[in-house]
Amino acid sequence: MIRFPRNTFAVIFILTANLFAQQSHKTIKLWPEGKAPVGNDNFEQANATMTIFHPESPNGTAFVITPGGGYGQVVKSEGAPIAKWLNTHGITGVVLNYRLPKGNPLRPLLDVKRALRMTRMRAADWNLKADRIGIIGFSAGGHLASMAVTKYDLGESKTTDPIQRQSCRPNFAILVYPVITMSEGTHKGSRRNLLGSEPSDDLIKLYSNELHITKRTPPTYLAHAIDDYVVPASNSEKFHKALSEKNVVSKYLPLPRGGHGLNGYKGPMWDAWQAQSMDWLDQFLTSSSKK
Repeated sequence: MIRFPRNTFAVIFILTANLFAQQSHKTIKLWPEGKAPVGNDNFEQANATMTIFHPESPNGTAFVITPGGGYGQVVKSEGAPIAKWLNTHGITGVVLNYRLPKGNPLRPLLDVKRALRMTRMRAADWNLKADRIGIIGFSAGGHLASMAVTKYDLGESKTTDPIQRQSCRPNFAILVYPVITMSEGTHKGSRRNLLGSEPSDDLIKLYSNELHITKRTPPTYLAHAIDDYVVPASNSEKFHKALSEKNVVSKYLPLPRGGHGLNGYKGPMWDAWQAQSMDWLDQFLTSSSKK
């Protein structure tokens, strides 16, 4: 009989657990080498990526996650931790490390569209349903997510790239203390990083996403603290009002306190939007399945 040291099985268990943790998420590049578009048929080298966090028991739903950072950085605390929280609900989380605009809003916009297309194309491989792919964004990442729901297309039919043929329309959205407008009430740092120091009125209107809602805009849940003095709650109020005027399914949760970031991503206000957004999503998916 072979005798193993007493701690052998504990070591094997730890190694197995670590291997599973490593395999539960994977990072892939959005664009081929030197082929990240910047508009007008021009391209650049870029390290834009998406990291896929798979739940143990996937329920077919996924969210592309767009962290904030004022379009000057991509905040890690609004990325992987959100994906892991979604995983506890059986939801696949796709964390987008998008390009910073540096005055060209097409950089992050084309990246988020690409991430949605890639997720939809890989739906079968990742145990997803192609009609249950949403987007969730925070702060400036909320602006990027609101661009995704107002500036989508249903696929580029003439391209030879199979990814670009996919629709980039999110099926639903969750926006948490989002920047929405580039006009009055915007976060000035986000606007400067996105549009440059002296954007034209036309450019401001083009990227004020409350102005571009139609009856085909995806259903949207919003949460915002009314004492947010970094990104005023008027951003969420404007978007929710415009959605309601177009009869788009929408819910807005005004939180009584928490400021920007909701007390550092913890506490009762943070817990409230998480719980209520999942309830809203369950109700929406249930009602949609009956139609």
